[in-house]
Amino acid sequence: MNIRILLADDHTMVRQGLRAFLALSKDLQVVGEATDGRQAVDLAHRLHPDLVLMDLLMPGLDGVSATSAIRRELPKVEVLALTGYLEDHLIADALHAGAVGYLLKDTDAEELQRAVRAAAAGQVQLSHAVAARLVRDGHLPSSQPQLTRREEQVLMLLARGRANGQIARELHIAPQTVKTHVSNILAKLNVQSRTEAALYAMRVGLVPVNETAPS
Repeated sequence: MNIRILLADDHTMVRQGLRAFLALSKDLQVVGEATDGRQAVDLAHRLHPDLVLMDLLMPGLDGVSATSAIRRELPKVEVLALTGYLEDHLIADALHAGAVGYLLKDTDAEELQRAVRAAAAGQVQLSHAVAARLVRDGHLPSSQPQLTRREEQVLMLLARGRANGQIARELHIAPQTVKTHVSNILAKLNVQSRTEAALYAMRVGLVPVNETAPS
């Protein structure tokens, strides 16, 4: 089954390069290209891709705002930030907006293909440099949330990039139970996304950085 991808980047050469990289895999299909955030939102509504590869700095509506709109209006569409900038505020804003991950544009073709497949399935994807920076610079809540043992198990697997179905199989519980646990974890941690929850798991030492981020 093909993974349908929408590219959002204001540079023609970047879009052409991404299309060429992704075309190397028969299961990855680029269904549209957007040159700014507003067009990305419009095309996402029209095409209903599985994943949007989103640049963050674009004219008009920026990638962070576009990510927020897509995740709010089309929650089944995942968004993976792909940018050349390793800046704290961009990383934090993209993840808070609902991006499933944050990759840098120096990611090689093979790793990009793998990350796209994982992100389309809702699995957290972070470049090592991004994960390490967020863990180093991040702040923990003043009062530690009280997670149950099962919630900790779910969080650790979530942070390692597992999708709900994989977590259900590994813990021998129903997918709906996993979904409930994830919702409870997000509420207890006071975060908006699985990716932010994964970062919390790294910051408190539940999962090493090198077990959650792609190479």
